[in-house]
Amino acid sequence: MHSVIDPALREPMAPVPFRVGAKRDELLDTFTIELAPPNSSFAFAPGQFTMLYAYGVGEVPISVSGDPANPTVVTQTIRRVGAVTRALGSVQPGDVVGMRGPFGTSWPLEAAKGGDVVLVAGGIGLAPLRPVLYAILADRASYQRVVLLYGSRSPHDLLYGGELREWRSRFDLDVYVTVDRADPGWHGSVGVVTTLIERADFEPGTTTAMVCGPEIMMRYAAETLLSENVTPGRISLSIERNMKCGIGFCGHCQYGGNFVCSDGPVFTYAEVESLLRVREV
Repeated sequence: MHSVIDPALREPMAPVPFRVGAKRDELLDTFTIELAPPNSSFAFAPGQFTMLYAYGVGEVPISVSGDPANPTVVTQTIRRVGAVTRALGSVQPGDVVGMRGPFGTSWPLEAAKGGDVVLVAGGIGLAPLRPVLYAILADRASYQRVVLLYGSRSPHDLLYGGELREWRSRFDLDVYVTVDRADPGWHGSVGVVTTLIERADFEPGTTTAMVCGPEIMMRYAAETLLSENVTPGRISLSIERNMKCGIGFCGHCQYGGNFVCSDGPVFTYAEVESLLRVREV
């Protein structure tokens, strides 16, 4: 894992204008925008994030959720949870937003080669893991069994429904989906996503696990993976914090002795295990 800042963005604190090419609603409170880079190229590693700026309102950290093999489009899936994300939710194709980055560390795709991969996503946590799936499927022969375990609050809260159905139809990808609360039309699993780990088929000794979702879900997922004999150093989590600068300067995202924006957001469980057990860190 390593931190990469696009050399084209020479001043990391200055937002660069990106034009909105497309926008679509994913869920009632979640939308995706596709942005056109000003120089027609934007390189990022799966797991990295940008600081996305709504002019006149402010900026927020958003994980890149598109295909790393397509540098001409920057895809970001955003949930409306505050003033900035509500402002971003009002943009239309042709509008301009500001962007800084990409920042942060990436998922350990290179280290995972040759073994099994288990992806555990809760809610909108599927968005930062989607580039991992794109990268793995583009180089499928480099990995053994690939398992996606995804949980949401209800069937109506499942992200990327069309892609999810496509992934479930593949023979080279094992996909398990569960919801916390079912409705009369739901015929799948009911329960928290961690219950899927025990049902999944993978070889613990060669497995690299990548986990993203609410922090309590990630803690329990990591503990369940440990109980299945996956080692702490092969479990990676994406930690979410209130990042302001993106370059480890302001200190808003300090997490123990680390800054999430520059030392993360992707950490191994071995690095953050003690912190995950402390409230309000």
